[in-house]
Amino acid sequence: MLTYEVDLYADDAILEPYGHYKAIRDLGPAVFLPKHDMWCLGRYDEVRAALRDYSTFSSAQGVAANDVINTRSLGNTITTDPPEHNKMRRIIKGPLAAPALTHIATAIDEEAERLVDRLVRQKSFDGITECAQHLPVTIVSKMVGLPEGGRANMLRWASATFDALGTMNERGKEALPHIEELHRYCTDERTLGALSPEGWAAAIWRAAEDGHVPRSKCPAMMRDYISPSLDTTILATGSLLWLFGQFPEQWEKVRSDASLIPGAINEAIRLESPIRGFTRVTTRELDYGGQTIPAWSRILLLYASANRDERKWSDPETFDVTRDARDHLGFGFGPHVCVGMHLAKLEMTALVKAFARHVASFELGEAKRATNNTLRGFARLPITVH
Repeated sequence: MLTYEVDLYADDAILEPYGHYKAIRDLGPAVFLPKHDMWCLGRYDEVRAALRDYSTFSSAQGVAANDVINTRSLGNTITTDPPEHNKMRRIIKGPLAAPALTHIATAIDEEAERLVDRLVRQKSFDGITECAQHLPVTIVSKMVGLPEGGRANMLRWASATFDALGTMNERGKEALPHIEELHRYCTDERTLGALSPEGWAAAIWRAAEDGHVPRSKCPAMMRDYISPSLDTTILATGSLLWLFGQFPEQWEKVRSDASLIPGAINEAIRLESPIRGFTRVTTRELDYGGQTIPAWSRILLLYASANRDERKWSDPETFDVTRDARDHLGFGFGPHVCVGMHLAKLEMTALVKAFARHVASFELGEAKRATNNTLRGFARLPITVH
């Protein structure tokens, strides 16, 4: 049995993960992690195939790396398999599909322009709290339609949710009260009575009234809008700005040719995947190059490792805005591909376009990485624009 004796959820492995990911890839297509009592796939082809094959790699037993969350949080969109998953996903995805977002695209562009105009006048700002957080918090919280108290807590709840999806280390344990608070909020009749009638959350409850989903599923589906819709976009945006600061020649290419913006966004998400990966449970025995994975084994699918796999990508450690990285796994793949990816790209595109009109270069200060069990990105990112 090929094993890797490292705690992937320890602080040092979270802050400096890529050497560990390469070691896992080099060992073989499937590696056992004794520290976590689960298997791991780190290569691109194997991760992509697993994400597609929901009948073999099931989400219905939870997608966390711990039993506490996997036994408490079943039945939401992320922890169901088709066909049940498809019914819930159709409702969640409705307002997030590309055609449905066209009516807010102009508002996003205008908000991005106002934001960048203000930041350029400031000259120096925090790339996370003053920049990357702005559009998701401003746009998403309004569109979800939560009352004021919910909007104020969305970032804290989202971060805790992703901490709890790792192992039940100290971060995971500290996240539990915040998750319980979120659950109470989503089941509180006062919350439901104060939802904006035009918001995405209220539409979930109307779908239940029309018989499309059981009413009991609605609180968990509301959480799908509150948790995944913020942190991933914020961290991906921060990483993109950081990469432009690290590689000014790549920023100059984007400034000179707006058609490179979509590729730059995909490349940043490939290189600095905001989600390191989720787990699945195998429903049958599998063989990977002589490594036998028993049925009903917990297995970690490392998106962030697959996105740097030398077998897939040429010079995978290099940030290249001309690379065709559309098939990266930063948003997942298959039935559980991120429903909010079109909104994330829309927000990031608007921001990059606005910066390209006003900013020649990004000068980076001393950045601080966020420490989260599932997410990768920055907690602080000082930037001065020129």
